[in-house]
Amino acid sequence: MKQVEDSEILAMFAVEQTRNEAFNLLLKKYQQKIYWHIRRLVLNHDDCDDLLQEVFVKVWKNLDKFRNDSQLYTWIYRIATNESITFLNKQKQRNNTPLDEVSSELADNLVATSYFNGDKLQLKLQKAILTLPEKQRIIFNMKYFDDMKYEEISEVLGTSVGALKASFHIAAKKIEAFITNDEIDY
Repeated sequence: MKQVEDSEILAMFAVEQTRNEAFNLLLKKYQQKIYWHIRRLVLNHDDCDDLLQEVFVKVWKNLDKFRNDSQLYTWIYRIATNESITFLNKQKQRNNTPLDEVSSELADNLVATSYFNGDKLQLKLQKAILTLPEKQRIIFNMKYFDDMKYEEISEVLGTSVGALKASFHIAAKKIEAFITNDEIDY
């Protein structure tokens, strides 16, 4: 099946009679990518599903205002990233816990979830990622898992390409140190 271009989706969305069909095409094209992007940030499947729904409700409400000054998927990623960060900040405030404790709680949830089926090395990688500061973790996930170009990540996060490269490099070094550290055995 041929992948529908974003311009076609946007043109269809602009017409009332084809709006629902256009949105279904958009969901089909981006829902899985966005699900995994959010999931790597919040880790919990149920929270991810809730956030995914919120993201696409926002996309539905605002797609007619999309100005084409960025790619459609980077615009959706930006919404998903912002919603995820807002969720994590609310979770941190609700529990009145520091971010490192929230990361520890997320790691515990990762192990407990029936949706995680990775091996020990994958689990160690996920725990290593959780030790990163929030922005480094987001950048690492987008570059490593989503295979996004630095220019695309720059559009999503509003950060310079140079700063992104530096953050990714630092994050990769921290993860490498965490994984190769023999004292930590998960």
